[in-house]
Amino acid sequence: MWNKLKRWLSGSGQADAPIAIGRENIPEHIAIIMDGNGRWAKRRGLPRVAGHHAGMKAIKRITIAADELGVKVLTLYSFSTENWKRPVDEVEFLMKLPQEFLALEIDELIRKNVQVRMMGWRDNVPAHTLAAVEEAIERTKHNTGLILNFAFNYGSRLELVTAIQTIAEAVRRGELMPQDIQEEHISACLLSADLPDPDMIIRTSGEIRISNFMLWQMAYAELWFTDVYWPDFDETMFRQAVSEYQRRARRYGGI
Repeated sequence: MWNKLKRWLSGSGQADAPIAIGRENIPEHIAIIMDGNGRWAKRRGLPRVAGHHAGMKAIKRITIAADELGVKVLTLYSFSTENWKRPVDEVEFLMKLPQEFLALEIDELIRKNVQVRMMGWRDNVPAHTLAAVEEAIERTKHNTGLILNFAFNYGSRLELVTAIQTIAEAVRRGELMPQDIQEEHISACLLSADLPDPDMIIRTSGEIRISNFMLWQMAYAELWFTDVYWPDFDETMFRQAVSEYQRRARRYGGI
């Protein structure tokens, strides 16, 4: 039964099979938990940072693939609030990757009309990292194509705690009665307030968990898991995930 469930969550696994994708039912928002960089490197006898560097190439090709399919928002879980627990040298390397990626790709992102965003807390993020991200955000803010949303120094539980604190403060000031609090109030206080909730969440590397990622927003998202490590995740696998999404029936609790 477990294997059957896993096959359903991840699709058929036949990457070489014909992939049929209809243009009328493309997920508006796809979020990806990019996992497996370290294990990818370890299998090759390389340091973990080599896996993170290889993962940058996957970001570029999946961004292009999403844009070509007509996806409106691509959110990438790039660095979690828990990732600070990793070795110092690895964290320092990860903090340099946004600079390198954006320096290499910003001109192409602009040509492709991609808008860069960051969803996360600026606290503790090095100034050089923030400067690179803020520059990309500024240079692409008027673009009207795909929104490339980096969840960086992001954690969903902290996001929800912050939202609850904001609502509690509104109640304290008498601006809102407790019995009047609705789902919309919570959604409006989240870091993704101006984005649609994800239609689909993809996780690479074979792990089948959510890891504190968009817990509120993913309430009705379709989940798709693959054993492939993030550096090896390619356009064909991405299209396979979207094709599987289109074969599912989204009932939102109905029949």
